[in-house]
Formats: sequence, structure tokens, C-alpha cells
Amino acid sequence: MIALRVALAGWLLAPLAALAVAADPAAALRAPLHALAAGERVRIAGEEIVSHVALPRLYDPAAGALLWQAPARRAELLAAVRGALDDGLRPSDYHLAALEQLAADGGHDADFDLLASDAYLRLLYDLYLGRVDPLAIEPNWNLKPRPLREEPALAYVRDAIASGQIREAVARARPQHWLYERGRAALARYRQIAAAGGWPSLPAGPKLAPGGSDPRVPALRRRLAASDDYAGPAEGPPLLDAALAAALGRFQRRHGLTADGTLGPATLRELNVPVAARIDQIRLNLERGRWVLNQLGEGDLLVVDIAGFGVRLLHDRQVVWRARAIVGQPYRQTPVFRAEIEDVVFNPTWTVPPGILAKDVLPGLQRGEDVLAHKHLRLYDRAGAPVDPARVHWPDYSARHFPFVLRQDAGDDNALGHVKIDFPNPYLVYLHDTPSRSLFDRNDRTFSSGCIRVERPLELAERLLADPAHWDAAAIRAAVEAGTTRTVRLARPVPVLLIYWTAEVDPADGRVIFKRDVYRRDARLLRALDGEFRFGTRVRA
Repeated sequence: MIALRVALAGWLLAPLAALAVAADPAAALRAPLHALAAGERVRIAGEEIVSHVALPRLYDPAAGALLWQAPARRAELLAAVRGALDDGLRPSDYHLAALEQLAADGGHDADFDLLASDAYLRLLYDLYLGRVDPLAIEPNWNLKPRPLREEPALAYVRDAIASGQIREAVARARPQHWLYERGRAALARYRQIAAAGGWPSLPAGPKLAPGGSDPRVPALRRRLAASDDYAGPAEGPPLLDAALAAALGRFQRRHGLTADGTLGPATLRELNVPVAARIDQIRLNLERGRWVLNQLGEGDLLVVDIAGFGVRLLHDRQVVWRARAIVGQPYRQTPVFRAEIEDVVFNPTWTVPPGILAKDVLPGLQRGEDVLAHKHLRLYDRAGAPVDPARVHWPDYSARHFPFVLRQDAGDDNALGHVKIDFPNPYLVYLHDTPSRSLFDRNDRTFSSGCIRVERPLELAERLLADPAHWDAAAIRAAVEAGTTRTVRLARPVPVLLIYWTAEVDPADGRVIFKRDVYRRDARLLRALDGEFRFGTRVRA
């Protein structure tokens, strides 16, 4: 009988409990918040809550109040989520459809609140640190992420919601750098191009030089006009005239090609890349910007643009010097990392590093080739005493068990040229001069074993030393001509950042520069950017 009364009471009280929850929507928060805090998976309106650690801590357990009841806050949130598209992110990753449906249906206040909070936390996190953890993409990544502690971050989010500064907080979360803002503008422009129908593809055909005639010229005119490279008349004879050739040259410069105004196979290949692929390329590099642009602080910074084969010296975020560079071959890639330049070495010697020893020098010696004479290398023991190479039986040794040092004397034939710019790092990478100067004229400059060869390195040394009283151009030239190895320590270390950009905006004219993905990294990053979301380990409690 007692059991029956309890059952009847439960049956009678259940509707009353439902009415209580309906009357107090905040009460409906408690069960899912407790479940999240216990590590359980929670789905609302078909969407999974991802912020399973931060979300329960966002709410005041004592008050249990809803955060998004005010219509103005809801409207601001939905606008911010839709605006994620402008940063190259997908609004669908932030529950947009479910939030719009819940808002349209009315009611379901607790469901909307939890989804809205999850969306807002994720959006702020993705803009502040990047949606993808760079450690999952770049094996040599050593850049520290922007500082983010959980409790101050949650207080920031609560204040933004309470004050109605929803979109303002989003704007502050993204990188505060002109490169990023120009990237967003470029993305918007290329989306406009896509919405207008994109650009036409050009069929294959013979090479077309300036002044030549070809039935593909009208399509070429439309193609270059679509990407803002050509602003001349839309109609005309099928002639590659001076104006159209100049426009084609602008396109070629933006795509790392020889700007000769000639339509050849390489240029045709770049012209026929769909606009959707270019949009993705911009999106990927906005993500890379979220990883690193906060690192570009005030003062001097040397940036090695790996995919663009260039080196730039920035002062207070503005480019004050630039030069062409040669980077690592695809199978000996220049790594992405940050370090501090400490020394400039004039007339450096070159010690064969382990990688080149294992892949190039030792195999040649074991085949009986006269590698040492060919490369002007001297052999020493670990104590620095000279060793006669004729007395060494090379097959007895491997790169891991090599009790010698191979060194090249300073001089005109030295692999490092006349100057080396050193920054300690575990990858044994540095910047240096080179005797092979003709390679700088190539479009694709992946010829090194990982180090960076710099065009006009003595100019760079002068700027880094920043000591005109002692190290002007004449003093540097005298140091080189002296022929002796000399190490000069910088008065103040200069940060150096080795990065991999495949799209960026030219600050001179605002056009997008697209680069070849020489290391084939873009596809993997795109899969991660559009794949399953993970918070990673970049938040400290």
C-alpha cells in the first residue's frame, strides 16, 4: 500500500515539476550543467555542447540565472555568429541553425541559453587562439600561444554578455593587426567575386606573347577583370595588347611568376585555379594569422616568409627592409619557429651539420668520391686536431657514430658566404650569405638544406647591428675584406619568426599575393580547420 501511494504521488507531482521548470527556466539549466561538470556528453537541439569544462563555470551556480534572455543580447549573439564567416570560420560550427530555430520557435530559454553560451565561448576561443592547435599541424612549432587563463577569460565573457558588448568582445578577441584586417577584407572581396559567378577558365593553347592574337583573349580579359587585375575595356579585338599584357604581368607578380605578360602553361595553371580554392587559401592564412600575429609586437622583428621565399625586417609592425631568400627543399623543409638573433659572424667557417653529413657527405665518401676536396672540407677530431682523411676507413662510420668534424674554411667558396646571422635553435637553422647568387633569380627558391640564404645579407647585418658609429656599410665591408672570422654580438637581441604563409595582402596596393604551397601543408590545415573541433591544451586554469 505504501509503495502504491508513493507511485501515485510521483505520478501526480510530475506535471507539477514540469510546470515549475516552465515557470522557472533557469531551473532547466541545472541538469545539463551538472551533467557537463560530471564529464557527460550533452546534446541540445541535435547539437553537442563542446565547452564541457568552461560552460558550467560560466554560470553562477547560486543564482542559476539565464544569460541570454534579453532579446538584444540574442540578436547580438546571432549577428556575431553569422559574422564568423568574415574571419574564414564556419557559422555552422557555432550552432547557428539550431540557435536561429530556437529563437524563431520562442520558449526553450534554457536550451537557447546553453547553446548560445557554448557558441560564444567557442567563437571567442577560436578568434583568440585559432580554431586549430598548431602543434597538431606543425611538428616543430615552438611559438607560445597568447596568454589565456580560464577564470579571467570567463570573467571577460560574463562582463561582455552582461554589458551587451557581445560583438565588441569578438572584435577584441581577433588579432589586432593590420595584416589580419586586410586579410578579412580580401576574403570579403573574393567572396563577392564568387557570388558574382567567379571567373572563366581558359582552355589550353599555344604560348601567347604580348602583341600576339589568340581567340582566348576575350576570356583572358574577363578573367583578369574579375580578379581586379585589369580595368580596361571589356570588349576589343583578340589581341594581347599593352594594357592587357600589363594586367597579366600584375597577375603574374601576385602569383610568384615571371612578370613578362606572356600567357604560358604556368600562368594558365594559376589563372584556372577556381575562386573557391582561393577563398580557402585566404581562410587558411587567416587561421595562421590567429596563431602568430599577436607575436608581431613593437620594435624590430625579422620575418622569414618561407612560402614567399623572402625575408623582411619589421619595425613597429611596418616593413623597413626586405630581400629575396632561398629556403629548404621540400624534403628538407625549413621549420616554422621563433628565436632570438644574437650574433653576426663575418667570414664564417662552415661545420657540416648532421643532416648533410648523413644524406650527402658521408655516402659520397663511402662510395670513394673525393668529397672533401670538392667541397674544400678539412677533417678534425673532436679535440680540434687535424686528421689525415687518407687514414680513415669511411665504411666503418655512420652519421650517428662519427668521431670527426668536417669544416670548411672561410672564403669566397664557403657555403655560408661572407656573413652568417645566428639565432640559437634546436634545428641548427640560421640565415647566411651564399656564393650561388644566381639562384635568387629563380621563381621557386627551394634549394637549401633547411637554412635560409639571404639576398643582400650585408645590408641586413648592418640593420641588425644598428650601430652606425661602429658598424656602418664601410666598416662591414672592411671586416669582410679582412678575411678573418669575427663574431659581433648584437647590442640587443632581435626576434626572428619563421612562418609559412601561402596568401597575404600586399600593403602597397591591397591586392592578394598567392604563393605556391611548396611544402604541401595547406590541404592538411584545411581538413583540420573544417573538421571536428577540439579545444586542445592551450587554456590554463
